[in-house]
Amino acid sequence: MKQHTFFFAVLLLFAVCGLGCKSGQNQSDKKIFKYNESVGITSLDPAFSSGQATLWPCNLLYNGLVDLDEQLQVVPMIAKRWEISEDGTLYTFYLRDDVYFHDGGEFQFPEPRLVVAEDFVYSLSRILDPEVASPGAWIFRQVALDENGKPQFIAVDDTTFQIRLSAPFPPFINILSMKYCSVVPKEVVEKYGKEFRKHPVGTGPFRFQLWEEGIKLVLRKNEHYFEKDEQGNALPYLDGVAITFISDKQAMFMEFMKGNLDLISGLDACYKDALLTRDGNLKEEFHQQIRVQKAPYLNTEYLGFLHKENKSGELNPLLIKEVREAINYGIDREKMIRYLRNGIGNPHTHGFVPAGLPSFDTARVKGYQYDPRKSAVLLAKAGFPGGKGLPPIPLSVSSEYLDLIQYIQHELGKLGIQIKIDVQQAAQQREMMRKYQLPFFRGSWIADYPDAENYLALFYSKNLQPVGSNYTHYVNPQFDALFEKSQQIIDPVERNKAYTQLDSLLMADAPVVILFYDQVIRFVQQNISEMEIPASNMLELRRVKKE
Repeated sequence: MKQHTFFFAVLLLFAVCGLGCKSGQNQSDKKIFKYNESVGITSLDPAFSSGQATLWPCNLLYNGLVDLDEQLQVVPMIAKRWEISEDGTLYTFYLRDDVYFHDGGEFQFPEPRLVVAEDFVYSLSRILDPEVASPGAWIFRQVALDENGKPQFIAVDDTTFQIRLSAPFPPFINILSMKYCSVVPKEVVEKYGKEFRKHPVGTGPFRFQLWEEGIKLVLRKNEHYFEKDEQGNALPYLDGVAITFISDKQAMFMEFMKGNLDLISGLDACYKDALLTRDGNLKEEFHQQIRVQKAPYLNTEYLGFLHKENKSGELNPLLIKEVREAINYGIDREKMIRYLRNGIGNPHTHGFVPAGLPSFDTARVKGYQYDPRKSAVLLAKAGFPGGKGLPPIPLSVSSEYLDLIQYIQHELGKLGIQIKIDVQQAAQQREMMRKYQLPFFRGSWIADYPDAENYLALFYSKNLQPVGSNYTHYVNPQFDALFEKSQQIIDPVERNKAYTQLDSLLMADAPVVILFYDQVIRFVQQNISEMEIPASNMLELRRVKKE
């Protein structure tokens, strides 16, 4: 521990001096935002920006054509405006002429490098390149191909860029806000190849300075960033960002309480009860030091049922709809949120699509309220009165969510439904989900982009593994037909009506147990201001100030 502390101090000193210190300038004069990433970062290449750990720094380093505001509305970024053809297949973007790639570091441009339309042709085509093997290749499956099989990304001139789709796909403009769609400079990517992951060059509000993997990542202010505030002042206000990689949550919490971190995000058992009351409010003794922020989060936490026969031919009671419904009615989610999550999150009462999206409709989509009497009736109807004859049901979970599943095990046990908990490593669990080897599993779905299609696609039969994210192997021709029809509806109001129909179908079939709609919760030091929390839980620091 002493050796680690010394090493950390040396790196911090090195990073601070690298953040543009002038002779005689004190560290306290610099406004450096500090946070910890306990799971580590594997890449700073936006082509591999999957998962929050990578998304947060990529959001600081890169820009795309468009972005999302705090209300998840698509807003201009490098594209100052755009047009969509009447048939919904041609997108034309008109680019700013004042956006430049970062300079400095190991790669030096001979002169300031302006972003032009051809850079987007290269950057977006790269996502589809099999040799790159980006996990984001799926986002462009609607893009049309030319006679040579190349995607229809077209540079009309330096400031006009077009994308042609093979068929209308209304959520496409939302997809373009994803970090996969960031612009990168061809000459830098080709110089470093796969090592671009640790030599990132973008256009964002911060630029790369130092990365000691597993120890510290330092970004510094981009002095030539193109965005300004309402008074014409240059963004960002901060001088830099320092990210540490302390894996122990208790140690991270202690660093935050000492003021060495400006932010901790999310709930963890090691500190939630220390900071929060049962109702989810910050305890009074911390009001002078800490501010708690909460916001809706586009994340649905659920238990998934596998809709597939066992190869062994053994009885799979989860294929019986009444058993799935009995489990849904048998969990008191209100109590679960209060006692296990200190009031953070909203108990499921409606569909799979969470609050925060336009198609979330409490009047039209009904979920499952806690009702043990209904559970008992449904079990008897399925041939298992009081749970008699019902074999133990294995439920797979990673250790992080064990307390949640133990609570569910206790709740269902009162109804005669025996749950056998199978604790696995998170990576192993995901792999077994993809191979359809788990009859019952804990899962979550965080929106890739803010459209209900992204949630409902989990139940579309053409998204069965290995090509998609239908982990439950749910197949319903009626659902498929309506899902395909919804993707042809240009009018958002009518499309959202179709989405609510789809969500209602899911609730009737009960392919999952929806536990709760998540909330973002962040603990921030009092000297940090102007921090907004979008429902995407993206870290946005362009306008953040530090006293």
